[in-house]
Amino acid sequence: MPAALVVLGASGAVGRGVAEAAVAAGRAVVAVGLDEAARSAISGRHPRADLLALPATIASDADAATLAQQLRGLGRPFEGVVASLAGSHPCGRLMDEPAEVLQRALDQDLLPHLFAARHLLPLLGHDAAGYVLVGGPGGTYPWAGYGHCSIAAAALRMMARVLHDEAARHGQRVQLLSLDAPVGTVRANADAQADADKALAIGRRALSMLDAARRGRPPPIVDYAAAMTPEVIAAAPVRERSSSAHTAPRRGATPDSLLPARDLRAARALLDAIAFPTSPGNLHDEHC
Repeated sequence: MPAALVVLGASGAVGRGVAEAAVAAGRAVVAVGLDEAARSAISGRHPRADLLALPATIASDADAATLAQQLRGLGRPFEGVVASLAGSHPCGRLMDEPAEVLQRALDQDLLPHLFAARHLLPLLGHDAAGYVLVGGPGGTYPWAGYGHCSIAAAALRMMARVLHDEAARHGQRVQLLSLDAPVGTVRANADAQADADKALAIGRRALSMLDAARRGRPPPIVDYAAAMTPEVIAAAPVRERSSSAHTAPRRGATPDSLLPARDLRAARALLDAIAFPTSPGNLHDEHC
């Protein structure tokens, strides 16, 4: 029986993308949280898929312990874990919201990762590829209107470093794939396919991290520009290496043709990072 990849949070957009990418790559997958409709859809696209769906949630230590027991009961080895665990949060100023909003963000976006790692890391042998946590945006710079999510994301970055160091002492590999933008759930509009494509690309990136981890000690954090698309990069003004000024817009551009400000800022940040690899905010062991 081949070693399987465990995907946590497969009911979410990113988790489904990871499961889809893994199945497409010919990996055996245990998708935790994937519903039967989604499992059937993936299996329909990949008839020979070795895909098992487990309807489990991880909201406590007890939940994670139960999941670990279920996985052991499958009687098969595991090559790694990709954990995409996060909740859904309202928009609002941190100063205006009750403390329960921040507590809920920590309970949904941070602690489940700890519960899962505590109980699932022991299932991975020394020949396993590793354990990848997937984190949302705002952990390096505040996310306007979602300060509670930024705090949870920043805490997850530090927790990933701690788990990375602690696991390394036992020959195991833990990393964080940190996204710079949220990827929405399935929506009934033109953006639904774009979200699915982004989630699939994120899944492929997570798999590449597992494969690369086998060849040496990986960095604790890998930043991923989920907001970037070729259209955004091509349309965004480029900073010249010799000047801090941006180039002028294309001749004939109209306000309707301009990209949203958030996308332009993200594009400029990426282009600046390419031109200036040691830009502020990136630590020496964080890889883009």
